[in-house]
Amino acid sequence: MTTISTRDGRLLDVEVSGTADGVPLVFHHGTPGSAWPLRYMQRCVHERGLRLVTFSRAGYAGSTRAAGRAVVDVVADVRDVLDHVGAARCLVAGWSGGGPHALATAARLPERVVSALVIAGVAPYDAEGLDFLAGMGEDNVTEFGAAARGEQDLRPYLEKEAEGLRDTDAAGLIAGLSSLLPPVDRAVLTDEFGVDLTIGFAEGLRLGVDGWLDDDLAFTRDWGFELAEIAVPTYVWQGSEDLMVPYAHGKWLAAHVPGVTAHLEQGEGHLSVAVGAFDHMLDELVAAL
Repeated sequence: MTTISTRDGRLLDVEVSGTADGVPLVFHHGTPGSAWPLRYMQRCVHERGLRLVTFSRAGYAGSTRAAGRAVVDVVADVRDVLDHVGAARCLVAGWSGGGPHALATAARLPERVVSALVIAGVAPYDAEGLDFLAGMGEDNVTEFGAAARGEQDLRPYLEKEAEGLRDTDAAGLIAGLSSLLPPVDRAVLTDEFGVDLTIGFAEGLRLGVDGWLDDDLAFTRDWGFELAEIAVPTYVWQGSEDLMVPYAHGKWLAAHVPGVTAHLEQGEGHLSVAVGAFDHMLDELVAAL
């Protein structure tokens, strides 16, 4: 793990792996999360001669908080990360809460982003024709309800939830997220993937919940850019059984991201779609190079 300085004087935790001269895949982690890489993802990326570049968003792990940040503010950090790794162009992906951040990067860095991937990504909170909370598991309905009321309600809720994510294993994670995990997702939370996911949560939250809080607040506000700005090939993947980010979010993005290629997968969940189809996802992204 490396720590870099941003142009505005903050610190960012960054992790880079793979071929030294490979095109980077800049991956935006979920909410909560961190730069800690998922090993299955690393293998898929490396097999294609790419570099996997992950970073902890502002407020997560050792990355300095940027209180009041909007989704679009991540673009400046991606620019700094790309400059750090010496890359003129990249692929970009985001999973779950990382989805809006990947879309922002695609919209505002078209000179460097070749193509973009959104895996089970959140749609805008006030999107016309979308009931944001419909179909979410109970825990997420509670979380976003608190986010809509503001930091004074959200922070104590997240502090309590974080206690169970800082020191757990795959079995504990399944128990803690019981309202959010359909059977198809529980089935993949074993062995290596379960270990990597729990470590990533713990790393992101080890110094506090600021990153998680700022993500949630940013999702309930204006993202700071328009989807109509996106002009690079963009791919949206969403599972019908997803209880964290419901299927309707993927359908909405599929209908509103310009020129999108959408994969609306029946029978897949929030985790299973990303584990089972990641090779295919990468092949689509790489085809744009």
